[in-house]
Amino acid sequence: ADGELVQYHYGLKDLVTILFYIFIAIILHAVVQEYALDKINRRLHLSKVKHSKFNESGQLVAFHLTSMVWCLYVVVTEGYISNPRSLWENYPHVYLPFQVKFFYLCQLAYWLHALPELYFQKVRKEEIPRQLRCIALYLVHIAGAYLLNLTRLGLILLLLQYLAEFFFHMARLVYFTDENNEKLFNVWAVVFVVTRLFTLTLYILVIGFGLPRVENQALDPERGNFFSFLFNNILFRMSVLLLVCLFQASVMWRFIHFQLRRWREYWNEQSSRKRAAASAQQQAKPLKSYHENGVVKAENGTSPRTKKLKSP
Repeated sequence: ADGELVQYHYGLKDLVTILFYIFIAIILHAVVQEYALDKINRRLHLSKVKHSKFNESGQLVAFHLTSMVWCLYVVVTEGYISNPRSLWENYPHVYLPFQVKFFYLCQLAYWLHALPELYFQKVRKEEIPRQLRCIALYLVHIAGAYLLNLTRLGLILLLLQYLAEFFFHMARLVYFTDENNEKLFNVWAVVFVVTRLFTLTLYILVIGFGLPRVENQALDPERGNFFSFLFNNILFRMSVLLLVCLFQASVMWRFIHFQLRRWREYWNEQSSRKRAAASAQQQAKPLKSYHENGVVKAENGTSPRTKKLKSP
């Protein structure tokens, strides 16, 4: 009421808040599973493998859509998109608005809740290493942005990542309902490439040009300035950018390999269908008949009439 702006810092009490929202995430997970995904699964009659993947994609579609809308609202209202310089100006960004801090705590709670859900959902052993890898990567990046005071950059990167992931899991849901419908995979491919380009551009803009121009370049952990002084060294800065480019190149290489394999399987399936249709047409084609000495015969020389067997 008096016009004061309240901001927040991270601390040990965040762990209690995260624990509380872990339980909230488990409850919401069960609600989505019970009232939406299980009902759809009973209608589709999917196999065990597809059933597990359908549940995974269904939960992630709900989460990514919610997080994407929420993250977009935060970056727009805080002015991070309209003013890109705010991503590195006045670094370190120690004090956070309530909605930024609350968003990060909820994100950490969701990905931590995914660990016990591996047991509750009875995930197959073959799928556990992949899902653990995914959960660990999200936790490391989100917690790193939160603890190293790079929350503004982290919000934009999460928005781009969740946008691509939303289209991928939405395409998988549509594919499970209709295996001939793969149009959304093409949309996801375009969105994935665009988001990778924006991510690489953002890294170059912030690391290559933004952080080296920060006024406070001294190492000061008490004020939250952990590594901006390192970006004054051009060798360190170029090494970080090289690692980022190599990582993005490896991601694009896996993506291209996946697309080539998918297209190859699609064309092989189409050619096999054409061969099957051609052979079916040949079998269904009627034999031409002609008259010879008053007897009707087929093209292969046999009479179309069935012969009666004489009794012995």
